[in-house]
Amino acid sequence: MSQLKEIASGLHFPEGPVAMPDGSVIVVEMLAPRLTRVLPDGTKETIADIPGGPNGAAIGPDGAVYLCNNGGCFTDLQMDGRSFPGPFSQERYIGGRIQRVDLGSGQVEDLYTECDGWPLRAPNDLVFDEHGGFYFTDHGYTDNATRIGHPTGIYYAQADGSAIREVAFPVLSPNGIGLSPDGRKLYWAETMNGRLTQRDVVAPGELGPAPFDASSCLYGFPGLQLLDSLAVDGAGNVCVATLVNGGISVVSPEGELVEFVPVDDMLTTNICFGGDDLRTAYITASSTGRLLQADWPRAGAPLSYLNT
Repeated sequence: MSQLKEIASGLHFPEGPVAMPDGSVIVVEMLAPRLTRVLPDGTKETIADIPGGPNGAAIGPDGAVYLCNNGGCFTDLQMDGRSFPGPFSQERYIGGRIQRVDLGSGQVEDLYTECDGWPLRAPNDLVFDEHGGFYFTDHGYTDNATRIGHPTGIYYAQADGSAIREVAFPVLSPNGIGLSPDGRKLYWAETMNGRLTQRDVVAPGELGPAPFDASSCLYGFPGLQLLDSLAVDGAGNVCVATLVNGGISVVSPEGELVEFVPVDDMLTTNICFGGDDLRTAYITASSTGRLLQADWPRAGAPLSYLNT
């Protein structure tokens, strides 16, 4: 693989990269908070201010950006010139939500703030399927003052705001989420477990029963390795951003570690694929506020409403 190249710096905890057909990359700045477009020359343009904490992003069937907003459940913690997600603050928190952002006008619309009367806590990442719906994770949060945590799970929702349902519960700190190239497997990363989980997709927005054996665990990471967001490549490998041991870990559909690509940021949070052949990887190095680029040895899997 080629050397990592810095595309932009000075971002305030970038996450959720989306490689656009025009060569730009859209990212959220979780601790800014805003949605930003990074042009190929590194110029940054604000698309919209996003109160709370924008986290994951994806292009939907109507060409708009769909956001997971964690509600601002993290404070901005600065250490040695780097940004870290700090402790929960009730004063800053506005409640978790799924949002739609019009790329032309920058208008921000709340689509979902609850499911069956239960509030969304801290939505983190999302992936669209070919049927117009999307799966998303709710990472949850713990209030350090009260020591109260909130069990969360995986949801499926329609892009028009008409329907949402829970498809897996409870799940510990679910973060990145993705679909296999054929759409028959759903993968998600569990941050604090250091575990990649897999479930069969049996119908749009429906998962097969959780097996009572180890087959639901695609890969468990040894030692202190926490997990963030992910993308799936065209060969079906799950490319997951690895925290503490900063980098991208590539795990095969058979559950084997294919390779590890180190990044000089312990909070390497996400990866997406772009370029004409989907062999350009864009990686968010979040604590240092950078967007990085590299030629990738395998093409990314096409996304349903972006680069098919």
